[in-house]
Amino acid sequence: MSTPHHHPIAVIGAGLGGLTLARVLHLQGIDAAVFDLDASPTARAQGGMLDMHEESGQAALRAAGLYEEFRANIHAGGEALRILDKDADVRMEDDGEGGERPEVSRGALRDILLGSLPEGAVRWGAKVTGVRALDDGRHEVTLAGGETFTTDLLIGADGAWSKVRPLVSNATPIYSGISFVEVHLLDADIRHPESAAVVGRGMLFALAEEKGFLAHRDPDDSLHVYIALKTPADWATSGPIDFADTEAAKESLLAHFDGWDKRLRALIAGADGALVPRPIHALPIGHRWDRTPGVTLLGDAAHLMSPFAGEGANLALLDAAELATAIATHPDDIEKALTSYEEALFPRAEAAATGSAVNLDICFSPDAPQSLVAQMNSYRTESH
Repeated sequence: MSTPHHHPIAVIGAGLGGLTLARVLHLQGIDAAVFDLDASPTARAQGGMLDMHEESGQAALRAAGLYEEFRANIHAGGEALRILDKDADVRMEDDGEGGERPEVSRGALRDILLGSLPEGAVRWGAKVTGVRALDDGRHEVTLAGGETFTTDLLIGADGAWSKVRPLVSNATPIYSGISFVEVHLLDADIRHPESAAVVGRGMLFALAEEKGFLAHRDPDDSLHVYIALKTPADWATSGPIDFADTEAAKESLLAHFDGWDKRLRALIAGADGALVPRPIHALPIGHRWDRTPGVTLLGDAAHLMSPFAGEGANLALLDAAELATAIATHPDDIEKALTSYEEALFPRAEAAATGSAVNLDICFSPDAPQSLVAQMNSYRTESH
């Protein structure tokens, strides 16, 4: 029997967090092997826009030596915000000028990170099917093709349904009560001018009756829209809507927005391509684990939360930069490095998850959108 390959540091997941970790370690002269289930970097779309927070995402990009490349890829005007009611009346508008949270597409940011790593740093088509503890803090990882490898330090950066998380925690994501349906409207200024006008230059919230639309203009002038509804947990997979039949699915969704302004309904009717249901899950607020030798988590694997605080990607980048720094600071005492990292991670993640849960309730409360307007005004007051 052949001896399994060995990697001193193995990172599961080539999302933003896993790549940032590998990049900051690389700058410190430390190699990390990154494994991702996707067949290639272009195997699937990478999602929409991200607002990078100065104290987290931007700080991590500075640590990674990629801040200037990030600045060169920001979406000018993307910080603009509009909050509408069901009649498309504007309840709040902000042009975003002078903001401190510039927008960048997730795909562009991922490309920057991938381009900063040595060739071969990421092993594509490497789906993890099993992990198990060995001795002295080492772990064995099994891939779908039957290959196994061992590692001294296993890092789960593999998202909501992490294969690594069960090594340290029995927590699983819980359904939030909200499901999104993701759609796109392409070449919006030319093909969907009314929709482009109602969304505006940046982010749109159109809320009422405990449902609504969250939309953003992407740099290519397409509109990235999430239709949000309160639904049962199995609605996306076995509910009344057949999402394989796009036109029938549109009609079913439009029925949920009967009486809403036609410009908002057009975000459904005019959608190009497939309608993709996305139930929103979160780990329990305050999720943490006992120090477990040779393994830790970052990003959604550690603290999955709803997207209503804008913290998910930012925290994944900050987790990664801080973990890499801790490893570089204590190269001969990995347990000390992991202890230091997790002591800062847990309270930071708990605060963000609490805010995210509060904001979800605000967005889908019976008095939305006014509840969201009040929350936004409170943020402005706190910042002055």
